[in-house]
Amino acid sequence: MASRMQRAALGLALSLTAVTPSLAQQTYVIPSAGSPYPPPDPRDWWSAERPPLADAADPMARRRLPRAGPPPVVTPVEPTLYRLWGLPPLQTQVVYGGEAMIEVWRRPSNSVDQMVIRLTARRDGKAFAQVRAGRACCEPDIARRVGFDVELPAGYRSRIQELATSPAWNSPRDAVAQEGSASVGSICLDGVAYDLIRLTEDAGGVLRRDCEDAEVGEVADLLETAFGAALGYEPRIDVLLPNGADFSRERAAYEALIVGGGRIKPEDPPRAP
Repeated sequence: MASRMQRAALGLALSLTAVTPSLAQQTYVIPSAGSPYPPPDPRDWWSAERPPLADAADPMARRRLPRAGPPPVVTPVEPTLYRLWGLPPLQTQVVYGGEAMIEVWRRPSNSVDQMVIRLTARRDGKAFAQVRAGRACCEPDIARRVGFDVELPAGYRSRIQELATSPAWNSPRDAVAQEGSASVGSICLDGVAYDLIRLTEDAGGVLRRDCEDAEVGEVADLLETAFGAALGYEPRIDVLLPNGADFSRERAAYEALIVGGGRIKPEDPPRAP
């Protein structure tokens, strides 16, 4: 009886082996987004001509790099991370005289819904905004990423150039607000932190401002221009900005800090154990 059951089990195992491909033969195909059109011809997918990106999607495209290589760019963002957000890496951008690029990265402390805004002022009189939002957590890509690329109305170019020379770029990269009577700087643990990056032909710069109002208020002009350019194009991005482009509270906190004898100082180094 037992031998009969053993033979039946062996036969079932052999039949499953015959119909189940080995691990090396199994293939997982990444599903594509739903489309009402038939899939493209496989050979055409790789060989067919594709239209170039619009200026708004890559304002500094098709520029020849200098013979010495791309200019040094001061940015804490790796090229691969730019690619995940659907942006040309800042490290590959060629900026001529009279041009400027400004980036703002919005990073809430209590959420993974992040945002990046890149403003570009070109020497031909045009200005552009490239805006992305998504969830930078828990998946190998930027989840639920949305965004847009747009040419900005007249007047933005001069504003971006003006902000690229703002005195705020001379402030410490990592800073805290210290009141006049305090011995240590303030600390904020719940709010929104901002990374600001500047790129011009002859200068670069990075500022990181945590959620403390006076720290953010020092760069309120930069933030108001960046978020003002990002609003009104994509509702899924607008909903992440409940205060819109209003940084009046932070600006008032910074002004009060200065009037009271305080200052924005370099962040205190970590204490030795």
